[in-house]
Amino acid sequence: MRSQLRPALLGFLALSAITGIAYPLLVTAIAQLAFPARANGSLVVRDGRAVGSALVGQRFDDPRDFWGRPSATSPAPYTAFDAKTLTGSTGSNLGPTNPALADAVRKRVAALRAADPGNDERVPIDLVTASGSGLDPHISVAAAAYQVRRIARARGLEEAEVGRMVARLTTPRWLGVLGEPVVNVLELNLALDALERSRPRR
Repeated sequence: MRSQLRPALLGFLALSAITGIAYPLLVTAIAQLAFPARANGSLVVRDGRAVGSALVGQRFDDPRDFWGRPSATSPAPYTAFDAKTLTGSTGSNLGPTNPALADAVRKRVAALRAADPGNDERVPIDLVTASGSGLDPHISVAAAAYQVRRIARARGLEEAEVGRMVARLTTPRWLGVLGEPVVNVLELNLALDALERSRPRR
């Protein structure tokens, strides 16, 4: 019995040390040295503080800002980024036949219409439905274009100027063929804020 217990215990301790301590430390060290920004959550820092993540969508509901894809985080309709804890993300498992999903879509359409009453264009689908993870920080070019008029009016900018900014910050298809062109909502709103700050006040 002892002859079997000793090697089993030593094997357990050795594997625990390798897989539970040495391996995680090694992977963490490599990640911090090779790509520290991504290893730490791809945080976007402005004026010395984290304002969000380039990889996790967050809530924007000011008419002056571009709005991103909703999340089904309950009770809030979005997944909010908490700058204090650097957390705030979750997904959704609402199915397409779930009445709660249809109700959420109707409310989202109503909010978009209320923010821009004169806009009678069709609302792009990604502005009223969450992505598979519920965390997507990007919107389609169509979803950005739908909001250009509202934002230009709210910020006192020319529509063409806001449209050019959307075009400049659009990420094209990977290798020119994979995926769809998208725009990072946080990056877009930060660029708009920077543009406003750079202009002389009247």
